[in-house]
Amino acid sequence: MVEIRFTGSPHERPPVRARVHRAWLVAAVAAVAIVATGAFTTMAGLLVGPLHREFGWSRSTIGLGASVNMVLYGLTAPFSAALMDRFGMRRVVGGALAAVAAGALCTTAMTEPWQFVLSWGVLVGTGCGSMAMAFAATVTDRWFARRRGLVTGVLTAAGVFGQFAFLPLLSWTVERYAWRAAAVTLVVVVLVALPLVLLLLRDGPTDVGLRPYGAAEHTVSASRERPAPVPGAARRTVRVLARSARTGPFWLLAGTFAICGASTNGVMWTHFTPAAHDHGMPATAASSLLAAIGVFNVAGTVASGWLTDRLDPRRLLAAYYALRGLTLLALPLLLTAEIGAPLVAFAVLFGLLDVATVPPTLALCRELYGEDSAIVFGWTGAAHQLGAGLAAFAGGVARDAFGSYDPLWLGAGALCGAGALLALMVVRTRTA
Repeated sequence: MVEIRFTGSPHERPPVRARVHRAWLVAAVAAVAIVATGAFTTMAGLLVGPLHREFGWSRSTIGLGASVNMVLYGLTAPFSAALMDRFGMRRVVGGALAAVAAGALCTTAMTEPWQFVLSWGVLVGTGCGSMAMAFAATVTDRWFARRRGLVTGVLTAAGVFGQFAFLPLLSWTVERYAWRAAAVTLVVVVLVALPLVLLLLRDGPTDVGLRPYGAAEHTVSASRERPAPVPGAARRTVRVLARSARTGPFWLLAGTFAICGASTNGVMWTHFTPAAHDHGMPATAASSLLAAIGVFNVAGTVASGWLTDRLDPRRLLAAYYALRGLTLLALPLLLTAEIGAPLVAFAVLFGLLDVATVPPTLALCRELYGEDSAIVFGWTGAAHQLGAGLAAFAGGVARDAFGSYDPLWLGAGALCGAGALLALMVVRTRTA
């Protein structure tokens, strides 16, 4: 948007001066912070082999730490949305970045499994959870009256970009300098983002005397008043859950998002690299495939945001889950020691579908739950990470029990088929 401002008498207006609306700067800073923490999501997959070799821990033990990380990531998200209403985005996000950096540093000094659960599972999980999709929803709701689907897609894509942009570098670092050097690299990235957040992130347009991007002119005077902090963040979060849990659409959205987490974070980002390695593929090559998925994640998520502004989000979700399920069912037939055309095609299609579910899910939350939508979306995000955590743990158990990840891919594909049916059952009737 180009904002036009005039000063002086209406009869003596100076030349027009145009500048970009501040909302886009805030969205850019939020994207940088989300990118910084996004890399931690896929790092777990690179740790399985090195930790197994160095400490002799079983894959199910390592999967437990990754599972705790994902579950706490999800449970933190709805409370962080309410805490942002109470204390402001800048304080919550700044504290979250500090927690992530501390957890990653503690991981480099661990010697026991419980320390991995505490540092990577608890500290990194809660810190990243505070920077999760509820943060993107809060930024979008506060700063944008228009282009919400597009902005949601861009911020979601930022998290995906963070997950995969650093993956080849981290994989190379693990092979060349060991896994601790890769963890320190992520700490440096987070510490670069922290001052940008503290200096440039603002809680709402009223902080700088503006109205949200695309808001009507008659809202100008109202937007000059900065809203008071909302007390009782934890109580409000629980109350919103209690209200929304009495509605059918909440459970349908939570169910589809749990399947989303299980079929992406839970199986792909934790187990794809070791599964490919089982077929003789080098870890760097497998990480390159995941990075390619991340590239197409960005395109798919932004396109999904654009489509969400124009089409029925329920039908979009059904199509995304159905197609994702087919790709996962085909994966056991495609994995080989080398990257060929079939695996490249899988990476492209899975990448386009991977995080495309976020914009339509958020749009349905906003339509159905109004001003509580960011917190409701945070709770659906908790279901997403619960599904991811269970799948991450189940993947380790399956590999230890069967010597193969094939049952994991088949189960995830079947779940996606169920997710497509659940999405079509959502009734678009406002409940709050």
